[in-house]
Amino acid sequence: MANAPSIGTQLVMRLETPNTSGSFGLLASTIGDAGGMVGAVDTRTVGKTTIVRDVTVDVPSEAVGDAVRSAIEKLEGVRIISVSDSTFLAHLGGKIRTGITRPVKTRQDLSTVYTPGVARVSSAIAKDPVKAYALTIKRNTVCVLTDGTAVLGLGDIGPYGAAPVMEGKCMLFKQFADIDAFPICLDTKDVDAIVETAKRIAPIFGGINLEDISSPRCFEIERRLVEELDIPVMHDDQHGTAVVILAALMNAAAVVNKRIEDLTVVLTGSGAAGTATIKMLLAAGVRDVVAVDRDGALNRADRYDNTHWTWLAQHTNRDNRRGSLQDVLRGADVFVGVSAPGILQPEWIATMARDPIIFAMANPTPEVMPDQAAPYAAVIGTGRSDFPNQINNLLAFPGIFRGALDCRARRITESMKLAAAGAIAGIVGDERSAEYIIPSVFDTRVVDAVAQAVMQAALEEGVARRELLMLEEEVAVPVGAR
Repeated sequence: MANAPSIGTQLVMRLETPNTSGSFGLLASTIGDAGGMVGAVDTRTVGKTTIVRDVTVDVPSEAVGDAVRSAIEKLEGVRIISVSDSTFLAHLGGKIRTGITRPVKTRQDLSTVYTPGVARVSSAIAKDPVKAYALTIKRNTVCVLTDGTAVLGLGDIGPYGAAPVMEGKCMLFKQFADIDAFPICLDTKDVDAIVETAKRIAPIFGGINLEDISSPRCFEIERRLVEELDIPVMHDDQHGTAVVILAALMNAAAVVNKRIEDLTVVLTGSGAAGTATIKMLLAAGVRDVVAVDRDGALNRADRYDNTHWTWLAQHTNRDNRRGSLQDVLRGADVFVGVSAPGILQPEWIATMARDPIIFAMANPTPEVMPDQAAPYAAVIGTGRSDFPNQINNLLAFPGIFRGALDCRARRITESMKLAAAGAIAGIVGDERSAEYIIPSVFDTRVVDAVAQAVMQAALEEGVARRELLMLEEEVAVPVGAR
């Protein structure tokens, strides 16, 4: 059985050891016995009785790193001076920074980009705010907004703890879609305060990516911002997940020769990602989705305090099935898990319909490990990078926002998200197989394909402000000549 993945770490340990024959060999053996591997060794100072070295040690996990350190501390005559962790070093001083588009080297440069020249540009925008898209960073800037209440697998760790994750998201926007993104971590959990703050800072941003906000608050925050702002707003934890799951399902269904509309899909986890995924599957034509939570299948005969569960109960579970996950899986074509580790027993897959499709998305440990599901399932996908078919949000959000920004969309609609899913699935095309239903996140074709599909959908739906695409030519005409 595979274990939860670990992120390997390099420790740079500054160690003082005896200047005697064999002392370093003993040190290296101790490190190896504790699970580490010695890499580079750099001598810093040499004295008559001691030597100070920087020893790079590769460890597969934080726990092994602690074990290595503990083992070294027990060696007679060895002193740990300092330990640097490569992961922490990568975050030192933050992971993003601002830049400039042109240098300021002369007085003319200064007067052009600042006073007095900038006054003409400011006046033009004040008269016609739409010019901000052409003449400010608004045209290519996204706000990554969080309150730190649902960060990765860490939960409610607050705005400070969330900041490194938001910085990382901004890095991905820039690296994959050349979008300038900036993290905004709010020190409030109040829905009204979050909405009001987002509205007040919106003028400088071309879009807002909501991130790691707990359910069900995230639903209301997104709904209100979509309604009250004229820039695209998307909660990626919901819709990025849904888009990529749908893309993977399109190809998986083709692999097993089944039509999307004929599938019975059982989905566990009726939170933000689960709810958005169900709505997208229904919009894509899936006619039978059964939502399952801790107490079993959501059912039209039951009453729920959660209004989102009520909606799901009324719009899913075509045959009004009752029972546990095991019960409702019988005869189903697809299992989608966005819930908790280990809740799907491998033998239950054998009771599903011909050639079952399993998407076990819980991270880092999925609902069922792929090697356990393999004897029973035809196609398996997870959120993990150490198995085939990694279903990762990174395939969706850079291209969706790239397309939305490029056509100056007022919002991100269901048809734009469906178009994104189709574009992602289309990258795989006729090459699809049981172990290739979704492209790699590093496939350079993905962002452009998604962006083009999103723009086309926005234009067809009438949410793209096509007239803004001519602004670059318009600004060449002197303001006073208009």
